[in-house]
Amino acid sequence: MIAAPASGSGKTVFTLGLIRHWARSGVRVASAKVGPDYIDPAFHAAASGRPCFNLDLWAMRPATLCAVAALLAEHGDIVVCEGVMGLFDGATANAGSTADLAVLSGWPVVLVVDARAQAASAAAVVRGFATHRPGLGIAAVVFNRVGGERHAAVLREACETALPSISVLGCLPRVEGLALPERHLGLVQAGEHPDLASFLNRAADEIAAHVDTERLRVIARAGWSATGATGRGLPPVPPLGQRVALASDAAFAFSYPLVVNGWRDAGAEVIPFSPLADEAPAPDCDAVYLPGGYPELHAGLLAGNWRFLEGLRRAAARGAAVFGECGGYMVMGEGLIDARGVRHAMAGLLPLETSFSDRRLHLGYRTATLLADGPLGVAGACFRGHEFHFARTLREGPGSPLFRCTDATGRAIGATGLAAGHTIGSFVHLIDTAR
Repeated sequence: MIAAPASGSGKTVFTLGLIRHWARSGVRVASAKVGPDYIDPAFHAAASGRPCFNLDLWAMRPATLCAVAALLAEHGDIVVCEGVMGLFDGATANAGSTADLAVLSGWPVVLVVDARAQAASAAAVVRGFATHRPGLGIAAVVFNRVGGERHAAVLREACETALPSISVLGCLPRVEGLALPERHLGLVQAGEHPDLASFLNRAADEIAAHVDTERLRVIARAGWSATGATGRGLPPVPPLGQRVALASDAAFAFSYPLVVNGWRDAGAEVIPFSPLADEAPAPDCDAVYLPGGYPELHAGLLAGNWRFLEGLRRAAARGAAVFGECGGYMVMGEGLIDARGVRHAMAGLLPLETSFSDRRLHLGYRTATLLADGPLGVAGACFRGHEFHFARTLREGPGSPLFRCTDATGRAIGATGLAAGHTIGSFVHLIDTAR
């Protein structure tokens, strides 16, 4: 388990470098990401050549977590799991953190500490994290952004004196250019990186030169018992149909592998298509899934892609289920205003207008209860998911809302989304059926 005291410590680049280093060495590396993030797992997959799966203690049922554990065991000889935010940060003050998952799984924690503004004081940070929660196994530390050999020597000596049971695996120097570009939802997507392979190899070179990866393999241990569990046949969200057209490109990249693989395992055929390439959903599909992503960055192109928009409208007109999440939901609406204030006509399947010219952050876990029968199940069916976007809703309706929602603390936040027969959507990214 790769964790850090806070976001921005460098744990993602460390994780990617470690995965790539082991993959280059012939090790089968399976990877996971704590929480609901879509973007980091795509980088993991690029580094390892294998799918990365999310692990979310708040949103996933125990059976789903065990299924992911079984999938990870199938995919690799060693599992590298990247945490989310700081080690003890989660859905609430007391639930859903990387630390909670480390305790449940039994996986040892490697703490990545940004040491650029401290020396011996870093040992106090490590001690505090190591003793904050009984039963949590912090096995090793890696210091990041180290200023030189003298700085590294002080860090090692201070940590080894104060915490002899915690191995100092390495001191990574400050390296210019070894960072990933960001935008409003996090990192720029892996598929948009101009030379991702070179970046990953450079990160791997730094890991090989400065981190004791052999010691790290010794520290790794079997944990999380998934005895009897299988990663097959457990769709976290019910299939929308037997032949599901899946929008998949740079504008619609936020689909969870566990959900889509679960549909396939349940017998559904999933047929990808690219709205950005002006491809229409398969004409014989009985369902269309428009996941989230960045349609606001491509709104002008999407508005002019006649084959895509007409194909979507024809699918809805013939009664196919059409389901949009977040960005996909916005494209199902009547109009999307981009960051420059330009309005672009969308599919017009739902009475929805959204804008990025005056952005507003919406962020948090959601428990979403269906308000009527439809493609996702019967009224009362309950899901857990996550909302993260900067779109301002100018108009949502008139129409029937799709879900009634509460946040991670159980506080009611009202109805959300829209449903018009088999055409449905909301800003919530569904992760799993609720307990």
